[in-house]
Amino acid sequence: MQRFSKSPTDPAFVQDPYPFYDEMRAAGDLAFWEDYALPCAVSQRAVSALLKDRRFGREVPPEMAPEIPAHQAPFYAVEAHSMLELEPPRHTRLRGLVLRAFTSRRIAALGSEIAALAQRLIDEMPATGEIDLLTAFCQPIPVIVIARLLGVPEEMAPQLLRWSADMVGMYQARRDMAMEIAAATAATEFSDFLRGYVETRRKSPGDDLLSHLIAAEEGGEKLSTDELITTCILLLNAGHEATVHTMGNGIKTLLEQGVTITEENAAPVVEEVLRYDPPLHMFTRFAYEEVEAYGHTFQRGDQVALMLGAANRDPAVWAEPASFDPARPVVTNTSFGGGMHFCVGAPLARLELVTALPILFERLAGMQLACTPKYADLYHFHGLEALKITR
Repeated sequence: MQRFSKSPTDPAFVQDPYPFYDEMRAAGDLAFWEDYALPCAVSQRAVSALLKDRRFGREVPPEMAPEIPAHQAPFYAVEAHSMLELEPPRHTRLRGLVLRAFTSRRIAALGSEIAALAQRLIDEMPATGEIDLLTAFCQPIPVIVIARLLGVPEEMAPQLLRWSADMVGMYQARRDMAMEIAAATAATEFSDFLRGYVETRRKSPGDDLLSHLIAAEEGGEKLSTDELITTCILLLNAGHEATVHTMGNGIKTLLEQGVTITEENAAPVVEEVLRYDPPLHMFTRFAYEEVEAYGHTFQRGDQVALMLGAANRDPAVWAEPASFDPARPVVTNTSFGGGMHFCVGAPLARLELVTALPILFERLAGMQLACTPKYADLYHFHGLEALKITR
């Protein structure tokens, strides 16, 4: 396995990580990234296969669990109930309960609400001057939709965004002590806020996702209060982070490429946006037994990084993968993960994108980038600092 070195906070890498992925992929299905001290799956076939391989999972083997520093404890107390971080049987139970409430019918019914919200946000934009679409359009849509779904007041959206941004800082390469403390504080405050809502909904249920999560049962079991709180936080954090970046990256790409998204072409354009510049570039797994894969032997407890951003640019699957081509045949990409941890919010994210983006491009048909957008130092996420346009 060839070894490579590149800091994930290096400014050139933050702006364009794809050349580094190409270098690693040229060396084979697996490459060793020294800065993370991890073997990385970089081809589409390796990433896709390992996402589905049950010999790997998200939970650290219990005998290898590290001691959690006291200042991080509140954050990991919430994470302990996250289906994203769990394996069967607990993952199976949690995901089953969530899917009973988070149904495709319930999601599809949100289409008209998302459209009305997009129209309202555009109505509220200034008629002249620069507009930052990241804060004026991309951020409000997913957080307001999740707030409404959960039955949380819409005016809480800015606070929910702040908590979410602080918590996901724990997954960023630039994380430091101050970010860890901020994440722990946000986890505590977010949990306390939601606990009150859970108790209210237990006493007087409504027609919102939180009430349906409370009511959902599987095999006679229901979600505990802690599981409900963590599930709500996960839906917001994952939904907000991924959809905001996908929308921002997508608008940037469409404007740079001179491509207009319409109701008619929305589905294939969104799939190409997700492939071309995804919001999450790395996802890690632990080996649960000795595994021989792609010329490397993993021992129990070894980690592997699944490079979603690299897999989506694999020339073995997509011709001229560095080109943005919404007319290309749709091949399943790995932007939403795969296997049993496939993103539970993927249908909602797709609905938000195919609904909101055509409205934006129709209403602001003459918009142009005010300057070249810069990517923020967020790795392993990949998203913009701002997206300034003129009408």
